[in-house]
Amino acid sequence: MWQSERERTPMNTSDQHPLQKILESRIAIIDGAMGTTIRTYGMKEADIRGERFKDSTKDLLNNGDLFSLTQPDMICDIHRRFLEAGADIIETNTFGATSITQSEFFVDDPREHGGRKDPEFYQKIVDDPFLGGLAWEINERSAQQCREWADRVGKATGRQRFVAGAIGPLTVSLSNSPDADDAGFRVVTFDQVKTAYAQQVRALIAGGSDLLLVETIFDSLNAKAALVAIREVFDQDGLAAQGKELPVMISAAVGRGGETMISAQTVEAFWNAVAHVKPLSIGLNCSLGPDLMYPFLEDLADKADVAISCYPNAGLPNPLAETGFDLGPQDMAGYLGDFARGGLINIAGGCCGNTPEHIAAIAKALEGKAPRPLSRIEVSA
Repeated sequence: MWQSERERTPMNTSDQHPLQKILESRIAIIDGAMGTTIRTYGMKEADIRGERFKDSTKDLLNNGDLFSLTQPDMICDIHRRFLEAGADIIETNTFGATSITQSEFFVDDPREHGGRKDPEFYQKIVDDPFLGGLAWEINERSAQQCREWADRVGKATGRQRFVAGAIGPLTVSLSNSPDADDAGFRVVTFDQVKTAYAQQVRALIAGGSDLLLVETIFDSLNAKAALVAIREVFDQDGLAAQGKELPVMISAAVGRGGETMISAQTVEAFWNAVAHVKPLSIGLNCSLGPDLMYPFLEDLADKADVAISCYPNAGLPNPLAETGFDLGPQDMAGYLGDFARGGLINIAGGCCGNTPEHIAAIAKALEGKAPRPLSRIEVSA
C-alpha cells in the first residue's frame, strides 16, 4: 500500500526499509536520463538563465541542475513521466550540485590569468557563501520536486515510489594529478571534497530524499569522500542515534576493460573498497551500453552480497539518433530482460540516452521477472 510522507516507514537499523522488501519480491525500476530528456524540450541558454541568472558571465546551458530553479515545471514534468512509465525510484536533478562543480559555471578559471587550480583555490570555493547557498538550494528544491511527484503518483497508483538523492562525480580528482611533471600534486584535498559532499547530502535529506545514490563513480577516492561525508552527516546530525539513517546506493562507471575510469579498479576491487558501508545496492551505470556492460555486471553480481543495480547507456553515442544514442526502447528492454533471466539484477533502468519511453519498455519487459536472490543478504536501512 502507498504510504504518505508522514506515514513512511522510518529508515533505521531495526526496521527493514520498504524498498528492501520490494527488492526481495521483484526487480525495482529506476528512472532514465534527465539530461537526455531535458534536451527533448528544446531548452536554450535564455531558458536556463531565467531572470535570476540572466547576467551570468559564463555559459550555463550545460549546467542542467539549474533547471530545477529556473524551469521547475519542466523538471517536475520529467519526473512525472518517468514515474508514469513505471519507475519505482526517481533521482533528484542534482548530478553536479556541489559547490565544487558549480564553481565551473560561476567562478573565473585562475589558469586564464596565469594562476592554477590548487587546494588554496578550492578552499575558497567550499567556503564561498554564494556557491554554498546555490548548491544547497538546488539540492533541497530538487528533492522537494521529486518528493511531491513521487507521493502524488504513488497515491494515485497505490504503489509507493522512492526519491534517490543523486550524488554525482566531480570535475576534480583525488586519485590523479593533472600535472604530468608532478605526480603527487592534487588540485583539491580529501577534506574539501568531503565538505562539498556533506553540504549536498544535508540538503538532499532536508528536501525529503528516501535514499542517497552515489553514482557514475569514475574516481573511487572521490566516492570514498562522499561516503565518509554521508557517514559523518548521519552521526553529526543525530540521524544515526535516532535510527533514521538513509539507505545508500552505490554505482560505478567502468570502461571497456571493466575498470573505473580514473582510479582503474576492477569491479571486484571497487566492491571490496566500499563493501564496509553496507549499501542497499552496488551497481554499474553510464559509460557503456548494456552489451559491453554485461560481463562486468556478471562479475559484480558474483562477488557482491547486496542488491545489484544496472542502468546502462542506451548503447553508443549516435548524433543522428533522436536521443543521441543507438538503442531504442525495445532494444534496451531486450538486453535488460536478458540480464533478469540470467539472475543478475535487482534494480534496473537507464542512463544516458534513456527517455521515459525507454523506461516504460524496460518496466514492461521486467514485469514478473524474478530478481537476483537476496536470501543470504542482510542490509541495514
